[in-house]
Amino acid sequence: MRIQRGYKTELDLNNAQQTACAKHAGAARWAWNWGLARKIEAYKAGEKVPTAIDLHRQLNVLKQSEVPWMYDVSKCAPQEALRNLDVAYAHFFRRCRTGKGRPGFPRWKSKRKGIGTFRLTGAVRVFDDAVQLPRLGRLRLKERCYLPMADASTRILNAVVSERAGRWYVSVQVEREVPDPVQPDGGMVGVDLGIKTLAVVSDGTIIENPKALRRGMARLRMLSRRVSRKKKGSANRRKAILRVAKQHARVANIRRDVIHKATTMLTRTKSAIVLEDLHVAGMLKNHCLAGAVADAAPAEFRRQANYKGGWYACEIIEADRFFPSSKRHVKCGYVYAGLKLSDRTWVCGGCGETVDRDPNAAQNLLWYGQFGRNLNAYGESGAGRAETSGETALGEVGTKHMEDTLSNGGVLKW
Repeated sequence: MRIQRGYKTELDLNNAQQTACAKHAGAARWAWNWGLARKIEAYKAGEKVPTAIDLHRQLNVLKQSEVPWMYDVSKCAPQEALRNLDVAYAHFFRRCRTGKGRPGFPRWKSKRKGIGTFRLTGAVRVFDDAVQLPRLGRLRLKERCYLPMADASTRILNAVVSERAGRWYVSVQVEREVPDPVQPDGGMVGVDLGIKTLAVVSDGTIIENPKALRRGMARLRMLSRRVSRKKKGSANRRKAILRVAKQHARVANIRRDVIHKATTMLTRTKSAIVLEDLHVAGMLKNHCLAGAVADAAPAEFRRQANYKGGWYACEIIEADRFFPSSKRHVKCGYVYAGLKLSDRTWVCGGCGETVDRDPNAAQNLLWYGQFGRNLNAYGESGAGRAETSGETALGEVGTKHMEDTLSNGGVLKW
């Protein structure tokens, strides 16, 4: 199986190399803004909107007179920026045509929001401790033997250099031949994503939520106050802003690290994972929960699980958005319609048992993956919804499963 995969690691640059990388990023940013202005002008004038190839030809003429400093950087940096602009325009019109999501018209890029990134193609070579890029030469890496080298089964496509909080990174995209994945023998599990805990697995595994933003908020407030007390435009203010950026990067790295480890562990060891189809955008509109939901990043968890499932032959199943995983008692099928988000436990009105919210939801998701995939959210095989305030209709498959469960003394036998 031939796949494309990216590998990102940090660069160890000296001052001259940092200046050269900043020039390339500035050239890419300038080309994006210039190309965006040309496209808008052509649209308003009723002319044909120029493509990336047209803009690059015009830019080659400008280099000789108005922007001679472009000769100091690789031609790939502005060229790839114009290609990215074409892709952004295509996505904008696609979203307008389909009506899915915000249209998201391409925006002007400002240096105040970050130095930015640039992509280089062509002669990209990887060594144990360095990477060689066009016009930049050989750049040292902080991590040895991580980036894959080109060989008979691996082809290097391009490299993207980026900056964040004063640190420079390189991401190398490669196309390589890998053996077909073998499905793990860990069986199917249900995974309930939450805020108190990052995830609860139906096999009893609990993945703790690091709550990186909540724990780092005190330092963020302190660093932000220091920025407000510095004179605008001063060197001390720039230093204070860099400290805030480093703290934000630390928070994001902690969150990303935990999610990567959790999704990799699950997809490598389980044959199938059942996740909820959460309406994250709607949850973020609640100002009381928005910070906690964003800190847990359930959408990122699901995104990583989806693409890693293809890597490791793990099937990813998404439960129906209206499936009552938290409200439904997995042992008797009773649905508690009055469950609140603050209720961590509740008493079942069908059998009188005290139900722990998160493990019960994980078990319900496992039941959905094994028995309820062909049923609707309330367990029926039809398109309608059961209008009941207490116990819901479970359908033929669900009823049989619940009868088997009760006959076994209320213990789940999957």
